[in-house]
Amino acid sequence: MTTALITGSTAGIGAAFARRLAADGHNLVLVARDTKRLREQATELHDRHGIEAEVLTADLAEDQGIEAVAGRLGDRKNAVDLLINNAGFGNKGRYLDVSMADELRMLKVHCEAVLRLTSAATGAMRERGRGGVVNVASVAAFVPRGTYGASKAWVVQFTQGAARDLAGSGVRLMALCPGFVRTEFHDRAGMGTDNIPGWMWLDADKLVAAALHDLARGKTLSIPDPRYKALMGAAKLVPRGMLGAVSSKTGRKYGPQ
Repeated sequence: MTTALITGSTAGIGAAFARRLAADGHNLVLVARDTKRLREQATELHDRHGIEAEVLTADLAEDQGIEAVAGRLGDRKNAVDLLINNAGFGNKGRYLDVSMADELRMLKVHCEAVLRLTSAATGAMRERGRGGVVNVASVAAFVPRGTYGASKAWVVQFTQGAARDLAGSGVRLMALCPGFVRTEFHDRAGMGTDNIPGWMWLDADKLVAAALHDLARGKTLSIPDPRYKALMGAAKLVPRGMLGAVSSKTGRKYGPQ
């Protein structure tokens, strides 16, 4: 049986990955900040699917948390075959309305943690000649819209660059770029969602199924829904300056209130 490590596993996309991978027979290492929720999740998945679910409490906004997870990923005796870098959050407010501390905390989780955990995982995977990493980004990576989008753009560029450097090693890397998904993400950031059209929402379980299919096919970038693929294709045809203006207007309409 193979083992998958999932950060931000207790809710949303991370929880959907945990359900799907457990159902497929993978043992799990579940990572989040809330020990109680992690233990409840581990027990449920073990009882339902008969897999082993290890709990690792860690805050990826702190060096100690990143180091703990990196250490587990580098454990050669208890190998991790698949890493899902899913942990993340959003800040409510425009640039300069958000405190510098909160901006830096976001970059710590979205960029530094992703870099360090991907490096820890792929170093061990390359030695074995097999493994996979999914770094969860966002379609926000493709539009000029604040620190969140910028951090996710970094995830996409880093992942695709690392995938090219590791080509032929047996290690696969893929950036996953979902759109709006009904999770705890918006509630935690204090963002209203009533103004987001129904057609823009994605189902987390279907998203994960599409992502794993794309990873198996060797893709380095996954936009797992035809609606968002069409939107991102159209965005490439719009001049950058105009796209920035549209993104700003759309962000005010469909983003934080």
